[in-house]
Amino acid sequence: MGMGRELYGRYERSRKIIDLANEILGYDLRRKIFSGPEEELQETLITQPAVFTVSAACLEAFRESQLHTCEEILKPEIVAGHSLGEYTALFAAGVFDFPHGLSLVQKRAEFINEASREKSGTMAAIIGLEREKLEEVIREVKGEEVLEAVNFNSPTQIVIAGELKACQKAVERARAKGAKRAIMLKVSGGFHSSLMAQARERLARELEKYDLKDPVIQVVTNCDSKPATSSEEIRRALIRQIDSPVLWEDSVREILKRGVKTFIEVGPGKVLTGLLGRITKEASGLNVEDDETIQETLKELERLNLN
Repeated sequence: MGMGRELYGRYERSRKIIDLANEILGYDLRRKIFSGPEEELQETLITQPAVFTVSAACLEAFRESQLHTCEEILKPEIVAGHSLGEYTALFAAGVFDFPHGLSLVQKRAEFINEASREKSGTMAAIIGLEREKLEEVIREVKGEEVLEAVNFNSPTQIVIAGELKACQKAVERARAKGAKRAIMLKVSGGFHSSLMAQARERLARELEKYDLKDPVIQVVTNCDSKPATSSEEIRRALIRQIDSPVLWEDSVREILKRGVKTFIEVGPGKVLTGLLGRITKEASGLNVEDDETIQETLKELERLNLN
């Protein structure tokens, strides 16, 4: 709660993004973001448009600040985004403008919410257990229930999703097999699992209405951790992403292979910056979520002679 409020007051481009979101969505998202209540912000139907909007506002504030300090706006070599964050990456890469991106995110949230009601599920984070041992856990406990590894976030953090009893059993078994932590997550569905098949089908039909552009920057997609360079590749990747695992660790390693040493996380929070530190010690992570972090990031980029 309160994310984006400072940028709204300080940066014209951020203000335009957030005001435009209100018009597109047909309700006062600005009030919900700035003032809550927290429970509403945690609802999928609100969370996804809110995070996409604030992430876009952060990106635009970062671009606006560069107009005053740099000769030109910095262009990333390559972009990626975790789950919903992939839509911000696509916005940054010019695949769609903000209105089309937000409309698509709103539909995605609706489809995921409806799929979650149709087939209830949950998620759990498993920390400090190798992939192979976690795969053993899944085989041992799932039985006839849905249970899948869905977020490969770092060498030490994997998220599972599925039906409630199967997830609960997996948490207990993972602890017994040596996981440092295994905790149930407060989510409204089993995201990125086969429980989202209905949402995938509906998103595929929805995407037929959108004229996606080829990206001006390569985008590493969640579902295969490889760069997509055409609109059709991206269309297929967005469809697959709904009920496929997020291969985040592999995506970061793909970017590292290209010699990238500096990552900038754009949007509320620093979760991905933390994951970067667990994946590699060969790159540095910066973040952009308010004016302070924008100025710090620009100073560090200047020090690195990237601008």
